[in-house]
Amino acid sequence: MKNNKVVLAFSGGLDTSYCVKYLKHNKGLEVHSAIVNTGGFLIEELLEIEDKAYTLGVKTHIVLEETQTYYNKIVKYLIFGNVLKNNSYPLSVSAERIHQAIALANYAKSIGAASIAHGSTGAGNDQIRFDLIIQLIAPELEIITPIRDQELSRKDEIDFLANHGVKVDWKKAQYSINKGLWGTSVGGSETLTSDLPLPESAFPSQLESTESSTISLSFCKGEICKLNGEKIDPVTAIQNIEEMAGKFAIGRDIHVGDTIIGIKGRVGFEAAAAGIIIKAHHTLEKHTLSKWQLHWKEQLGTWYGMFIHESQYFEPVMRNIETFLEATQVNVTGTVTIELHPYRFVVQGITSKHDLMNSDFGEYGEVNKNWSGNDVKGFTKIMANSMQIFNHVNKNEL
Repeated sequence: MKNNKVVLAFSGGLDTSYCVKYLKHNKGLEVHSAIVNTGGFLIEELLEIEDKAYTLGVKTHIVLEETQTYYNKIVKYLIFGNVLKNNSYPLSVSAERIHQAIALANYAKSIGAASIAHGSTGAGNDQIRFDLIIQLIAPELEIITPIRDQELSRKDEIDFLANHGVKVDWKKAQYSINKGLWGTSVGGSETLTSDLPLPESAFPSQLESTESSTISLSFCKGEICKLNGEKIDPVTAIQNIEEMAGKFAIGRDIHVGDTIIGIKGRVGFEAAAAGIIIKAHHTLEKHTLSKWQLHWKEQLGTWYGMFIHESQYFEPVMRNIETFLEATQVNVTGTVTIELHPYRFVVQGITSKHDLMNSDFGEYGEVNKNWSGNDVKGFTKIMANSMQIFNHVNKNEL
């Protein structure tokens, strides 16, 4: 008897709801839905998604809890590398999709499924991320992509579901929301243009707090270890910061970038915790790392983020970069103070026993304690040698 068992990556949104009905009724497959929790869902939200999956007709549904592993394997290094794609986007979905694909492929193998399905379109990055990871981990699985293969519009999907007795709230369906530990992406008709902003209502978090508030983050070797003076694990800290800063509507932006398939893409996001943590961590590093540590971290952090975005997580050089990034964090220990305001935050300063400003060598722009004026004159003269030689030989006029 032919194995007709398919694992569907299920979020409860429009695309994956369509996939359940299509796979079951049009393809005759036994649908086993799975959602990978990477820290973006409350328990009640997961229960609501489970109820929706069974209502749509899946055979089984499971929550694959991967939040801690996702942090350990990817998010930690995004913090170490201060990774912001195009100086704005903390790779909220890019990194999440890679880890979700890994978990889904392993789950499909564990239950003996013959195929795996996802709701990616043919015009985005996620199709590459899912397909590539699945091919690497479970090459024996057939990959089914109904939305991509049929080139469906959101209206097509809504009409199909209506014909199968499923009503869809168009007001909710017009925006695609993807929540995770490291941020939430928001896509809609506005992000298909180059000029239109997302409306306030499109963002999951709304402005609730208008009075400024101050928080402190403590890092131990680059990882968050305290929030407001209280010991805390990094995952819980990220979730708590997101909740606190989300009430100030902090972390909203629209990212414009180059997709893996070669076209420009535009997506909205809110990532309050990611923005605050990266800025706080980077500020602490400026005080505790050497000039060349900072320089090479910036180069390799950018490459690490680009490889994550391009679905190259299993490229061997990624493990080498992770080793380098982790090694740079030995002295990145201290406390950063941040002030929260509506729609923005301000890093006020740091305290650390590794603060290189605390040396007795000198105070910038004020006092030198370890050299004399004559030392500087000689240093400057020697420093100019290579430029003087070049200009002399080439008769350049300064």
